[in-house]
Amino acid sequence: MTDSKAVPTPNDKKTEKRTSLPTFYRQVVAELRKVVWPTQQQLTTYFIVVLVFVLVMMAVTAGLDLAFGKLMFWVFGGRDA
Repeated sequence: MTDSKAVPTPNDKKTEKRTSLPTFYRQVVAELRKVVWPTQQQLTTYFIVVLVFVLVMMAVTAGLDLAFGKLMFWVFGGRDA
């Protein structure tokens, strides 16, 4: 049999300690230094792409809502067919 640590035993749980707040903060700062932050040009491009996508999706949703609304009034004999 293998000596795997995939499933912790109850004894392993007793030895785990919580990380102190200063250590946690140092680890967070160290991880954030590894992040590749976008340039201002990339950020502007991403913003415009997301804005256009959201506007297109709003237009599609509004168009479908209008079309299905008109269809329902036509099928069920509403006032504005």
